Amino acid sequence: MSIDFFLRLVGMVVFGVLGWQLGVMLGGSNPTSLPYIVVLSLAGAALGLLVTPYFTIKPFQVVRQSIRKMPANQLMAAIAGLVVGLIVAALLALPLSMLPSPLGQVLPFVGAIIFAYLGVAVMVMRQRDMFAAVENKFGSRGDGRAPKESGMVLLDTSVIIDGRIADISHTGFISGVITVPQFVLAELQHVADSPDALRRNRGRRGLEMLNKLQKDSTVPIRISDMDVDGVREVDDKLVVLAKQLRCPVITNDYNLNRVAELQGVTVLNINELANAVKSVTLPGEELHVLVIQEGKELGQGVGYLDDGTMVVVENGRRYINDTISVIVTKVLQTAAGRMLFASPMVEKG
Repeated sequence: MSIDFFLRLVGMVVFGVLGWQLGVMLGGSNPTSLPYIVVLSLAGAALGLLVTPYFTIKPFQVVRQSIRKMPANQLMAAIAGLVVGLIVAALLALPLSMLPSPLGQVLPFVGAIIFAYLGVAVMVMRQRDMFAAVENKFGSRGDGRAPKESGMVLLDTSVIIDGRIADISHTGFISGVITVPQFVLAELQHVADSPDALRRNRGRRGLEMLNKLQKDSTVPIRISDMDVDGVREVDDKLVVLAKQLRCPVITNDYNLNRVAELQGVTVLNINELANAVKSVTLPGEELHVLVIQEGKELGQGVGYLDDGTMVVVENGRRYINDTISVIVTKVLQTAAGRMLFASPMVEKG
Protein backbone atom coordinates (compact mmCIF):
# COMPACT_ATOMS: atom_id res chain seq x y z
CA MET A 1 0.00 0.00 0.00
CA SER A 2 1.44 3.36 -1.04
CA ILE A 3 1.68 6.24 1.40
CA ASP A 4 -0.54 8.34 -0.87
CA PHE A 5 -3.36 5.76 -0.78
CA PHE A 6 -3.00 5.31 2.98
CA LEU A 7 -3.25 9.06 3.61
CA ARG A 8 -6.29 9.25 1.34
CA LEU A 9 -8.01 6.56 3.45
CA VAL A 10 -7.14 8.41 6.67
CA GLY A 11 -8.43 11.67 5.20
CA MET A 12 -11.61 9.96 4.06
CA VAL A 13 -12.29 8.66 7.57
CA VAL A 14 -11.47 11.98 9.26
CA PHE A 15 -13.59 14.08 6.90
CA GLY A 16 -16.38 11.49 7.08
CA VAL A 17 -16.46 11.77 10.89
CA LEU A 18 -16.40 15.56 10.61
CA GLY A 19 -19.34 15.39 8.18
CA TRP A 20 -21.23 13.13 10.57
CA GLN A 21 -20.60 15.53 13.48
CA LEU A 22 -21.70 18.48 11.37
CA GLY A 23 -24.90 16.66 10.45
CA VAL A 24 -25.59 15.84 14.10
CA MET A 25 -25.03 19.47 15.09
CA LEU A 26 -27.37 20.75 12.40
CA GLY A 27 -30.09 18.09 12.70
CA GLY A 28 -29.90 17.20 16.36
CA SER A 29 -31.54 13.95 17.47
CA ASN A 30 -34.44 14.23 15.03
CA PRO A 31 -34.82 10.86 13.25
CA THR A 32 -35.83 12.59 10.03
CA SER A 33 -32.40 14.23 9.82
CA LEU A 34 -30.61 10.87 9.53
CA PRO A 35 -30.52 10.94 5.69
CA TYR A 36 -28.92 14.39 5.77
CA ILE A 37 -26.35 13.18 8.30
CA VAL A 38 -25.48 10.24 6.07
CA VAL A 39 -25.23 12.50 3.02
CA LEU A 40 -22.91 14.89 4.87
CA SER A 41 -20.78 11.97 6.07
CA LEU A 42 -20.44 10.57 2.55
CA ALA A 43 -19.70 14.02 1.15
CA GLY A 44 -17.02 14.54 3.82
CA ALA A 45 -15.50 11.14 3.06
CA ALA A 46 -15.39 11.90 -0.68
CA LEU A 47 -13.89 15.33 -0.01
CA GLY A 48 -11.25 13.82 2.26
CA LEU A 49 -10.38 11.23 -0.39
CA LEU A 50 -9.78 13.99 -2.96
CA VAL A 51 -8.11 16.80 -1.03
CA THR A 52 -6.00 14.95 1.57
CA PRO A 53 -2.87 14.74 -0.68
CA TYR A 54 -2.92 18.52 -1.12
CA PHE A 55 -2.57 18.94 2.65
CA THR A 56 -0.03 16.16 3.18
CA ILE A 57 1.93 14.74 0.23
CA LYS A 58 1.95 17.76 -2.09
CA PRO A 59 3.45 20.29 0.38
CA PHE A 60 6.07 17.72 1.40
CA GLN A 61 7.02 17.14 -2.26
CA VAL A 62 7.28 20.87 -2.92
CA VAL A 63 9.54 21.36 0.10
CA ARG A 64 11.67 18.35 -0.85
CA GLN A 65 12.14 19.58 -4.44
CA SER A 66 13.04 23.07 -3.22
CA ILE A 67 15.63 21.68 -0.81
CA ARG A 68 16.98 19.38 -3.52
CA LYS A 69 17.54 22.28 -5.93
CA MET A 70 18.97 24.56 -3.26
CA PRO A 71 22.80 24.82 -3.18
CA ALA A 72 24.47 23.44 -0.06
CA ASN A 73 25.81 26.85 1.00
CA GLN A 74 22.37 28.41 0.71
CA LEU A 75 20.76 25.54 2.66
CA MET A 76 23.33 25.86 5.46
CA ALA A 77 22.79 29.62 5.57
CA ALA A 78 19.01 29.17 5.78
CA ILE A 79 19.32 26.67 8.65
CA ALA A 80 21.75 28.93 10.52
CA GLY A 81 19.45 31.92 10.01
CA LEU A 82 16.45 29.92 11.25
CA VAL A 83 18.32 28.91 14.41
CA VAL A 84 19.45 32.49 15.11
CA GLY A 85 15.95 33.85 14.49
CA LEU A 86 14.34 31.32 16.85
CA ILE A 87 16.93 32.08 19.56
CA VAL A 88 16.12 35.80 19.35
CA ALA A 89 12.39 35.01 19.44
CA ALA A 90 12.88 32.80 22.52
CA LEU A 91 14.75 35.58 24.33
CA LEU A 92 11.90 38.00 23.61
CA ALA A 93 9.11 35.53 24.41
CA LEU A 94 9.25 36.07 28.19
CA PRO A 95 8.92 39.89 28.19
CA LEU A 96 6.28 39.71 25.45
CA SER A 97 4.25 37.16 27.42
CA MET A 98 3.99 39.65 30.33
CA LEU A 99 1.97 42.07 28.22
CA PRO A 100 -1.77 42.37 28.89
CA SER A 101 -4.09 39.84 27.27
CA PRO A 102 -4.50 39.10 24.41
CA LEU A 103 -1.12 40.57 23.39
CA GLY A 104 0.73 38.37 25.88
CA GLN A 105 -0.66 35.23 24.24
CA VAL A 106 -0.33 36.30 20.58
CA LEU A 107 2.92 38.30 20.33
CA PRO A 108 5.35 35.48 21.34
CA PHE A 109 4.02 33.29 18.50
CA VAL A 110 4.02 36.17 16.00
CA GLY A 111 7.55 37.15 17.09
CA ALA A 112 8.80 33.60 16.51
CA ILE A 113 7.46 33.64 12.94
CA ILE A 114 8.81 37.12 12.17
CA PHE A 115 12.30 36.57 13.60
CA ALA A 116 12.59 33.13 12.01
CA TYR A 117 11.77 34.64 8.61
CA LEU A 118 14.15 37.57 9.13
CA GLY A 119 16.96 35.24 10.21
CA VAL A 120 16.56 33.03 7.13
CA ALA A 121 16.21 35.98 4.74
CA VAL A 122 19.24 37.87 6.09
CA MET A 123 21.51 34.81 6.15
CA VAL A 124 20.55 33.73 2.61
CA MET A 125 21.03 37.24 1.20
CA ARG A 126 24.40 37.73 2.93
CA GLN A 127 25.63 34.12 2.83
CA ARG A 128 28.78 34.95 0.87
CA ASP A 129 29.84 37.60 3.37
CA MET A 130 29.01 35.36 6.33
CA PHE A 131 30.94 32.36 5.03
CA ALA A 132 33.86 34.55 3.99
CA ALA A 133 34.02 36.10 7.46
CA VAL A 134 33.94 32.67 9.16
CA GLU A 135 36.54 31.32 6.73
CA ASN A 136 38.86 34.27 7.27
CA LYS A 137 38.45 33.96 11.04
CA PHE A 138 38.93 30.22 11.50
CA GLY A 139 40.27 28.87 8.20
CA SER A 140 43.37 30.91 7.42
CA ARG A 141 46.39 29.14 5.96
CA GLY A 142 49.62 28.54 7.80
CA ASP A 143 51.32 31.44 6.01
CA GLY A 144 48.70 33.90 7.28
CA ARG A 145 46.92 34.31 3.95
CA ALA A 146 43.20 33.80 3.64
CA PRO A 147 42.22 30.58 1.86
CA LYS A 148 41.15 30.79 -1.75
CA GLU A 149 37.39 31.21 -2.06
CA SER A 150 35.72 28.00 -3.18
CA GLY A 151 33.08 28.07 -5.90
CA MET A 152 31.96 26.12 -8.90
CA VAL A 153 31.83 26.37 -12.67
CA LEU A 154 29.25 24.68 -14.89
CA LEU A 155 30.11 22.81 -18.09
CA ASP A 156 27.81 22.62 -21.09
CA THR A 157 27.57 19.75 -23.57
CA SER A 158 29.51 21.41 -26.39
CA VAL A 159 32.59 22.15 -24.30
CA ILE A 160 32.72 18.56 -23.03
CA ILE A 161 32.53 17.20 -26.59
CA ASP A 162 35.17 19.73 -27.69
CA GLY A 163 37.65 18.13 -25.28
CA ARG A 164 40.00 21.06 -24.73
CA ILE A 165 38.54 21.62 -21.28
CA ALA A 166 40.40 18.50 -20.09
CA ASP A 167 43.77 19.98 -21.05
CA ILE A 168 42.86 23.39 -19.62
CA SER A 169 41.75 21.84 -16.33
CA HIS A 170 44.97 19.83 -16.14
CA THR A 171 47.00 23.06 -16.27
CA GLY A 172 45.27 24.40 -13.14
CA PHE A 173 43.84 27.57 -14.71
CA ILE A 174 40.32 26.67 -13.54
CA SER A 175 39.63 27.14 -9.84
CA GLY A 176 36.70 25.80 -7.88
CA VAL A 177 34.61 22.69 -8.43
CA ILE A 178 33.88 21.75 -12.04
CA THR A 179 30.21 20.78 -12.01
CA VAL A 180 28.36 18.82 -14.69
CA PRO A 181 24.57 18.98 -14.17
CA GLN A 182 22.68 15.74 -14.59
CA PHE A 183 20.63 17.14 -17.48
CA VAL A 184 23.86 17.92 -19.39
CA LEU A 185 25.05 14.36 -18.84
CA ALA A 186 21.64 13.07 -20.01
CA GLU A 187 21.91 15.12 -23.22
CA LEU A 188 25.43 13.81 -23.77
CA GLN A 189 24.18 10.25 -23.40
CA HIS A 190 21.28 11.00 -25.76
CA VAL A 191 23.75 12.23 -28.38
CA ALA A 192 25.91 9.12 -27.87
CA ASP A 193 22.86 6.91 -28.52
CA SER A 194 21.85 8.81 -31.67
CA PRO A 195 21.23 6.73 -34.83
CA ASP A 196 23.25 9.29 -36.80
CA ALA A 197 26.89 8.15 -36.93
CA LEU A 198 28.37 11.65 -36.67
CA ARG A 199 26.28 12.61 -33.64
CA ARG A 200 26.95 9.23 -32.05
CA ASN A 201 30.70 9.67 -32.40
CA ARG A 202 30.49 13.17 -30.95
CA GLY A 203 28.53 11.91 -27.96
CA ARG A 204 30.95 9.05 -27.32
CA ARG A 205 33.87 11.47 -27.58
CA GLY A 206 32.17 13.67 -24.99
CA LEU A 207 31.77 10.75 -22.57
CA GLU A 208 35.44 9.84 -23.07
CA MET A 209 36.50 13.44 -22.46
CA LEU A 210 34.41 13.56 -19.28
CA ASN A 211 36.06 10.37 -18.07
CA LYS A 212 39.49 11.85 -18.86
CA LEU A 213 38.51 15.05 -17.06
CA GLN A 214 37.61 13.11 -13.91
CA LYS A 215 40.95 11.29 -13.96
CA ASP A 216 43.37 14.09 -14.88
CA SER A 217 41.80 17.28 -13.54
CA THR A 218 43.61 19.09 -10.74
CA VAL A 219 40.29 20.36 -9.32
CA PRO A 220 37.28 18.33 -8.10
CA ILE A 221 34.76 17.11 -10.70
CA ARG A 222 31.18 16.67 -9.55
CA ILE A 223 28.04 15.35 -11.25
CA SER A 224 25.16 17.32 -9.76
CA ASP A 225 21.50 16.30 -9.76
CA MET A 226 20.32 19.90 -9.41
CA ASP A 227 17.59 20.65 -11.94
CA VAL A 228 15.41 23.56 -13.05
CA ASP A 229 11.67 23.01 -13.14
CA GLY A 230 9.55 24.54 -15.89
CA VAL A 231 12.44 24.76 -18.39
CA ARG A 232 12.89 22.16 -21.14
CA GLU A 233 15.93 23.23 -23.19
CA VAL A 234 19.31 22.24 -21.77
CA ASP A 235 20.96 25.61 -22.56
CA ASP A 236 18.11 27.48 -20.86
CA LYS A 237 18.37 25.22 -17.81
CA LEU A 238 22.11 25.85 -17.66
CA VAL A 239 21.69 29.63 -17.73
CA VAL A 240 18.95 29.60 -15.07
CA LEU A 241 20.98 27.28 -12.84
CA ALA A 242 24.07 29.48 -13.23
CA LYS A 243 21.99 32.51 -12.18
CA GLN A 244 20.68 30.65 -9.14
CA LEU A 245 24.15 29.46 -8.09
CA ARG A 246 25.85 32.72 -9.15
CA CYS A 247 28.61 30.82 -10.90
CA PRO A 248 30.14 31.01 -14.41
CA VAL A 249 29.45 28.72 -17.35
CA ILE A 250 32.24 27.26 -19.49
CA THR A 251 31.21 26.86 -23.12
CA ASN A 252 32.28 27.28 -26.73
CA ASP A 253 28.71 27.75 -28.00
CA TYR A 254 28.37 31.24 -29.49
CA ASN A 255 24.58 31.43 -29.01
CA LEU A 256 24.73 30.22 -25.40
CA ASN A 257 27.49 32.74 -24.78
CA ARG A 258 25.37 35.66 -25.97
CA VAL A 259 22.17 34.51 -24.17
CA ALA A 260 24.04 34.03 -20.90
CA GLU A 261 25.70 37.43 -21.13
CA LEU A 262 22.34 39.10 -21.76
CA GLN A 263 21.03 37.54 -18.54
CA GLY A 264 24.05 38.63 -16.51
CA VAL A 265 25.73 35.22 -16.28
CA THR A 266 29.53 35.09 -16.42
CA VAL A 267 30.72 33.04 -19.42
CA LEU A 268 34.15 31.48 -19.88
CA ASN A 269 34.41 30.81 -23.62
CA ILE A 270 37.04 28.29 -24.68
CA ASN A 271 37.28 29.79 -28.18
CA GLU A 272 37.93 33.27 -26.79
CA LEU A 273 40.62 31.81 -24.52
CA ALA A 274 42.24 30.04 -27.47
CA ASN A 275 42.23 33.27 -29.51
CA ALA A 276 43.69 35.21 -26.60
CA VAL A 277 46.68 32.88 -26.17
CA LYS A 278 47.53 32.58 -29.87
CA SER A 279 50.84 34.06 -30.86
CA VAL A 280 50.58 37.60 -32.21
CA THR A 281 51.40 37.78 -35.92
CA LEU A 282 51.93 41.17 -37.56
CA PRO A 283 51.95 42.16 -41.24
CA GLY A 284 55.42 41.76 -42.73
CA GLU A 285 56.39 38.67 -40.73
CA GLU A 286 57.60 35.52 -42.46
CA LEU A 287 55.80 32.20 -41.94
CA HIS A 288 56.16 28.65 -43.22
CA VAL A 289 52.84 27.09 -44.11
CA LEU A 290 51.62 23.93 -45.84
CA VAL A 291 49.00 24.81 -48.47
CA ILE A 292 46.38 22.06 -48.30
CA GLN A 293 43.40 23.28 -50.33
CA GLU A 294 41.97 25.94 -52.62
CA GLY A 295 40.54 29.17 -51.28
CA LYS A 296 37.21 30.79 -52.04
CA GLU A 297 38.67 33.36 -54.43
CA LEU A 298 40.35 32.58 -57.73
CA GLY A 299 43.93 31.37 -57.33
CA GLN A 300 43.92 31.39 -53.53
CA GLY A 301 45.39 28.61 -51.40
CA VAL A 302 44.60 27.86 -47.76
CA GLY A 303 46.85 26.49 -45.03
CA TYR A 304 46.83 26.36 -41.24
CA LEU A 305 49.36 27.10 -38.54
CA ASP A 306 50.01 24.72 -35.65
CA ASP A 307 47.54 26.58 -33.43
CA GLY A 308 44.77 26.28 -36.05
CA THR A 309 44.99 29.81 -37.45
CA MET A 310 43.85 29.91 -41.08
CA VAL A 311 46.31 31.39 -43.58
CA VAL A 312 44.92 32.49 -46.94
CA VAL A 313 47.75 32.60 -49.51
CA GLU A 314 47.22 34.81 -52.56
CA ASN A 315 48.13 32.96 -55.75
CA GLY A 316 48.70 29.91 -53.57
CA ARG A 317 46.64 27.42 -55.54
CA ARG A 318 49.74 26.30 -57.46
CA TYR A 319 51.48 25.42 -54.16
CA ILE A 320 48.87 22.90 -52.91
CA ASN A 321 50.57 20.10 -50.92
CA ASP A 322 53.79 22.19 -50.72
CA THR A 323 55.28 23.91 -47.67
CA ILE A 324 56.27 27.43 -48.65
CA SER A 325 57.53 30.64 -47.06
CA VAL A 326 55.00 33.48 -47.06
CA ILE A 327 54.89 37.11 -45.97
CA VAL A 328 51.88 38.18 -43.88
CA THR A 329 50.06 41.05 -45.59
CA LYS A 330 46.93 41.39 -43.44
CA VAL A 331 45.57 40.15 -40.10
CA LEU A 332 41.79 39.82 -39.76
CA GLN A 333 40.06 39.12 -36.42
CA THR A 334 36.63 37.49 -36.81
CA ALA A 335 34.11 35.95 -34.42
CA ALA A 336 35.39 32.51 -35.45
CA GLY A 337 39.02 33.41 -34.74
CA ARG A 338 42.06 35.06 -36.30
CA MET A 339 42.67 34.84 -40.06
CA LEU A 340 45.89 35.73 -41.86
CA PHE A 341 46.36 36.83 -45.46
CA ALA A 342 49.79 36.25 -46.99
CA SER A 343 51.71 36.22 -50.26
CA PRO A 344 54.41 33.72 -51.33
CA MET A 345 57.94 34.99 -50.93
CA VAL A 346 59.01 33.27 -54.13
CA GLU A 347 56.56 32.92 -57.01
CA LYS A 348 56.57 29.57 -58.78
CA GLY A 349 57.26 29.99 -62.47
